[in-house]
Amino acid sequence: MKNLYYMIFVLIFFYNCQSRVQKQNADIVYYGGTILTMENSIDRQESVTVTNGRIQFVGSKSGAEKHTGPQTKKVDLQGKTLLPGFIDVHGHLTSRAGIMQAIDLSPTPYGKVNSIKDLQIVIEEYIRKYNIPSDQSIIGNGYDDAIMTEHRHPTKEELDAISKTNPIIIIHASGHASVANSAMLKLLNITDSSKDPDGGHYGRDKTTGKLNGKLEENASFAALLSLTQKMGNASNAKSLAIDNLMKAQEEWLSYGQTTICDGRTMGENVSLLEEAASKGLFKADVIYFPDYEYFKSSFDSFKPKYMRYYSNRLKLGGFKFSDDGSPQGKTAWLTQPYLVPPEGQSADYKGFPIFSDEVLYTDLKTLFQNDMTAQLHVNGDAAIDQALRVIQKLKDEKIYSPDLRVTIIHVQNSRPDHIKKIKDLDLIPSYFSTHAYLWGDWHYSSVFGPERASFISPANSALKAGILFTIHHDAPVTPPDLITAVYAAVNRKTRSGRILGPDERITPMEALKAITINAAYQLHEEDRKGSIKPGKLADFVILDQNPLTIDHDKIRDIKVLETIKEGVSVYQKK
Repeated sequence: MKNLYYMIFVLIFFYNCQSRVQKQNADIVYYGGTILTMENSIDRQESVTVTNGRIQFVGSKSGAEKHTGPQTKKVDLQGKTLLPGFIDVHGHLTSRAGIMQAIDLSPTPYGKVNSIKDLQIVIEEYIRKYNIPSDQSIIGNGYDDAIMTEHRHPTKEELDAISKTNPIIIIHASGHASVANSAMLKLLNITDSSKDPDGGHYGRDKTTGKLNGKLEENASFAALLSLTQKMGNASNAKSLAIDNLMKAQEEWLSYGQTTICDGRTMGENVSLLEEAASKGLFKADVIYFPDYEYFKSSFDSFKPKYMRYYSNRLKLGGFKFSDDGSPQGKTAWLTQPYLVPPEGQSADYKGFPIFSDEVLYTDLKTLFQNDMTAQLHVNGDAAIDQALRVIQKLKDEKIYSPDLRVTIIHVQNSRPDHIKKIKDLDLIPSYFSTHAYLWGDWHYSSVFGPERASFISPANSALKAGILFTIHHDAPVTPPDLITAVYAAVNRKTRSGRILGPDERITPMEALKAITINAAYQLHEEDRKGSIKPGKLADFVILDQNPLTIDHDKIRDIKVLETIKEGVSVYQKK
């Protein structure tokens, strides 16, 4: 009997020892390249091991060997660079999915529509190529008057020249305006006698007062929602919506992002995200911010969903507020007039707010009292002023807490005096730095003028003030391209080669932190994402070149080779 007990003891002992060894053995080890941990500015490591989707060890190759066993997958980086997975803190996943079938009207460098004639040709070719029925609605996306040679929006008549029977609507690159032809206006029941909706405008001929087809802000959003509802009646609409959402996810993954943001979820898109999550379709973590004004009446239904953790890779992050429009589209709300007013506007035109201080105050108060955070879209300095003014009042009333990590989005037309106020309120500015590259020349010569343009996306001023900031891409305003955003923040070089505000340039490391560890902090996830550290999720991106050593002018050329979510490869460049 003693021998039996002894044998059982020995078996248990060796089983436990073997279990401990197995627990120490990594599932994967990465080595043979540069590993940038984002833990500090000088931390470069040789190896990282992964167990059960989490980082187990970071350090020397010899140290990693202690955690490897016969079953460990060994990944030789072959001189490439591994970083934490990029984090999208402000994009629009469902918007991209919603226009997946839209005709691409973007200009260079992402497309080929550089004039109104180009736009007409592209849409006409699409109609011919796909044999579009004469009454089918057509949506185009990404036209950009800032880049097109005419430097103006197309008109209703120029779209009518393409087709008088197909309802056509084209969405501006900013997403804050659109243009419809006569057939589309008729379909949407928008007539010459229609009154402007709150927070929006119908463009009109200055002489006749008749509609010219342009729809701004809430006028455009309402038109697109109405059109979506009409098109959503098709029998395969839901299946198509899910398919498009998955295609959009693949785009984000191809740009190295392991956390994806839906920064203004509207309409049926909340249920679309929830359905995709329930089916286990998300490969990345998806965090969404419903539009507060849209869902205000049903706010109570969101309270149980605000748990600050992911369920089937989906999480409610807070709510989105759109305080004004777009600077490149000239609908942002400024304190000083636009350098060149848009067509049909007087020389003192300054854009316009979306809602009043009183509305913003009441809505934010409700949100903050429920311990929920917010993203506030503020492009013009008047909109920034409004956000700072309202949040300061809520802070004075002890309703706002810095622990909420409220984010002000874009902050393009910022002024130097904003910096201290942002710091004092502990807000997180998230800069759309790509503006300096894509629209810098337009801001310089038409939107703001040299002085104001030189201070857009003032990342270095924020850095010097000790403000934690992030950088975003605002897709589908641009593709979900954070590498170009890093390039723009580092160089601030416009398309023409002008350096726009050289004092606001930051280093590649500072820009990379803005899309990794800082981004994780903004989303209340710095304990599990944003850097390569034992215990955190094994979310990685592998780049073909090192952003810290490559010539700054060539950062845009860096390619994502692989995206890894919790140790699983979710994208590989072919």
